[in-house]
Amino acid sequence: MPIRKKKKAKKIKKKKLKKKIYRKKVKTSKTNKNNFERENNLRISKNHDQKIEIEKIKKQATEKRVFKIKDYVVYPEHGVGQIFSIGTKTIGGIEVHCYEIKFTKDKAVGLLPVNKQSHLRPLSSVNQINKVISILKGKPKIKRTMWSRRAQEYEQKIVSGKIYDLAEVVRDLNKGNDTLVEQSYSERQLLEKAYDRILNEFQIVLGVSHEQTQKKLDKALGKIQSAE
Repeated sequence: MPIRKKKKAKKIKKKKLKKKIYRKKVKTSKTNKNNFERENNLRISKNHDQKIEIEKIKKQATEKRVFKIKDYVVYPEHGVGQIFSIGTKTIGGIEVHCYEIKFTKDKAVGLLPVNKQSHLRPLSSVNQINKVISILKGKPKIKRTMWSRRAQEYEQKIVSGKIYDLAEVVRDLNKGNDTLVEQSYSERQLLEKAYDRILNEFQIVLGVSHEQTQKKLDKALGKIQSAE
């Protein structure tokens, strides 16, 4: 009896050893697989990194110039300006072909890349100026909405730089010779801004003095009586 028990105990030990060895083999094979996958991923990422080449842009793409030096242009944010130089400027390590524009009203100089020249427009023609005069002579078209909303609309029209939009702002905010009608500070600001933009453009296109241009505008707005 004791001999049989010893044999059985030996068999059980052998089975346990086999299971342990098998488990170790499975673990090592899994770790080997994981290591192999990591190495492959690292190789792929390294190869991928090596293939990507970051090229620095040294020169900005440009396009054919529409305007020349000494041309008057209208830039929506600043109004009428004159191009006094066209050249290449280095901005942030990039060569940019630019217009240099002088704004006499703001006493400022602006740089505009040539490939952004669509933001500029030429001065109005005499026919367009005549249409502006007829808009100024018309009746104000005031919407029955809150002033804050109307002020935003007027500001958008001014910033658009379009001559007819500017004329509409002046027409709608103009009170003529009516001194009894009070205007808020924001109304006066918007009116003066739009009025000055039109005045500067008219003066250059018509080739007359500041005073003569002002008289022409004020007459259209009913601020002064006709001398005829």
